[in-house]
Amino acid sequence: MADAPRSPVTTGATGEHAADEGDKYPGEAHTGAGDAKEDSGSSDPKKPRKSVLERPLLLLVIGTVVLCLLIGGLLWWLYSRQFESTDDAFVDVRIVRLAPQVAGRVSQLLVTDNQTVQAGQPLVLIDSATLQTAVAQAEAQKAQAQAEVDNATAQITVSEATYQQALSDVVAARAVAENSARDLARYKKLQLINPAAVAQQQFEQAATLAAQNAAQLEAARQAATTRAAQVAAARTQVAAGTQQLNAAQAQLSTAGINLGYARIVAPVGGHVAQLTVAVGNYVEPGTQMLAIVPVEVWVTANFKETQLALMRVGQRVAIKVDACSKEKIEGHVDSIQRGAGQAFGILPPENATGNFVKVVQRVPVKILFDHPPADCPLGPGMSVQPSVRVR
Repeated sequence: MADAPRSPVTTGATGEHAADEGDKYPGEAHTGAGDAKEDSGSSDPKKPRKSVLERPLLLLVIGTVVLCLLIGGLLWWLYSRQFESTDDAFVDVRIVRLAPQVAGRVSQLLVTDNQTVQAGQPLVLIDSATLQTAVAQAEAQKAQAQAEVDNATAQITVSEATYQQALSDVVAARAVAENSARDLARYKKLQLINPAAVAQQQFEQAATLAAQNAAQLEAARQAATTRAAQVAAARTQVAAGTQQLNAAQAQLSTAGINLGYARIVAPVGGHVAQLTVAVGNYVEPGTQMLAIVPVEVWVTANFKETQLALMRVGQRVAIKVDACSKEKIEGHVDSIQRGAGQAFGILPPENATGNFVKVVQRVPVKILFDHPPADCPLGPGMSVQPSVRVR
């Protein structure tokens, strides 16, 4: 039975089983015994553990990290307190909206969307046939009024010449009448001295002649008065004609202005936006056709009123534009609005009534670009983040 295979004892003690295993695998059994010895040594509850304070390297690392965090936090605070920033800001501009001042049909559209235009450049042409007719009619009325003025001016010349002739007739008639009156006076004197010296017939003839000459003098005077009235009437007619001429000139100017309104030009340089008109559209006065975004833009930043204590005009500003994230844009504070934005709303707050809750208000600050980027399409409404250096 010595050659029979040895079977492990499974019902025996743990030691016997370990011995059998050791006999079968001597090297592995030795190794397992060593590991068990080390494990029993490390788990010895009687051996004390080292605290953090007894590990100087770990303590040095923790101290260094805490010190770096404190120094970094202090440096960040010292740096960040020099700036006031907000994300409630946008690119702003005064948009020029163009609308016709006369009614008509669009005959030509000389620009397209987003096109760059210069001041004075033609944009839209409106059919001007009716307006040209109005100009021609006004010119005809002006010519007629001018002819009436010229006729009245010539009439003044004629009337003044006739008046001067009438004055000459008055002088002549006065001389004849005075001579006749003197003759009659001599005859009367002689008749009183010697009634036989002057015949009765001769006396009566002298009296009749004196009366006739006096009547002719009065008629000459009346004619001169009439001629003077004619001169005044001619001058009045010239004045009236001049007024009509001025009215005709005003109508011609109005017709010319309306004709000029048929040619819509750019009042400022910039970029075309919101182009809503097309060739053939019938437009009326006040109908918006397009808008022009000027080249000059700025930033309107709504800072909290608590951020304005150290903010002053002229301070440097670093501007971050979302559309130009890689561009380094600089500017400066141009002005600060006197009053919070909510004070200029359609319905301003009435703090004197009801319950009052204090809310930090926003104040618009205008920031100008020092050197706007040429490759960045800055436009109204774009989001920006300005950072004002206040210290």
